[in-house]
Amino acid sequence: MAAAVSNRQRRVRISTPRLRATAESALGALGRADRDVHVSVVDDAAIRRLNSRYLRRRTTTDVLAFDLDVPGPSRLLGEVIVSADTARRQARQAGVPVALELDLLVVHGLLHLAGWDDHEPREARLMHERAREILSGAGRRAPRRLWHGLLA
Repeated sequence: MAAAVSNRQRRVRISTPRLRATAESALGALGRADRDVHVSVVDDAAIRRLNSRYLRRRTTTDVLAFDLDVPGPSRLLGEVIVSADTARRQARQAGVPVALELDLLVVHGLLHLAGWDDHEPREARLMHERAREILSGAGRRAPRRLWHGLLA
């Protein structure tokens, strides 16, 4: 399995090796160890443009996941795009390090690529619980307050 990480923003300091390790651990936990993923860290303006262009939503979001899985010999599962600006704001609100929020967003995007959905409250709860398990398995201690407001 391989994860490639690109930092395409300059405002928030990130660790690409950490994000790569988180993504690779998540791929293994999701039974996708034989697949590749690309993670891009961008700013709010870039993710807003992508959200508008591909999902017709003219708002900023924290993470986008694009399924690039195609029939045939390709190992590429997809692309996860994370907004560092939004991650920083959310980390401040939750009282956690921005690195942990970025880990969570990468795992969240990978869960979407693996077929998980969070549109219904029950599905969201299961998805967030799985994200917590994956983060723990990757050695990322995530306090419960990270999910405050996400789960009823």
